[in-house]
Amino acid sequence: MIYFKAFLVGGAICLLGQLLMDLTSHKITPAHILVGFVSGGALLSALGVYQPLVNWAGAGATVPLPGFGHALAQGAIKAVQSKGLLGAFAGGLQAAAVGLTAAIVFGYLIAALFNPRGD
Repeated sequence: MIYFKAFLVGGAICLLGQLLMDLTSHKITPAHILVGFVSGGALLSALGVYQPLVNWAGAGATVPLPGFGHALAQGAIKAVQSKGLLGAFAGGLQAAAVGLTAAIVFGYLIAALFNPRGD
């Protein structure tokens, strides 16, 4: 059942982004979606709304872009509680370091293996 929940929530987040790009009169680009979803995830996390969704949907809520914002916000909040205000600057990156490192390493490996073209 957890796979179904993850599929539902992750798919709904992706569907929302696609609908925003396709159906709005303004020209919303993938960059707008990236910034909006990460910021939205951080805001929802700070308000305490995103964690129940993570608890219910698991990877369906943590893998998409709002999950990255949630991880940054939670890391900053925990670092502020333990290190004071200066912890806000490092806490988010410490919380997301594993995911960022994995993205860089796997992105490099895929690029090296499949020789992407620049055109």
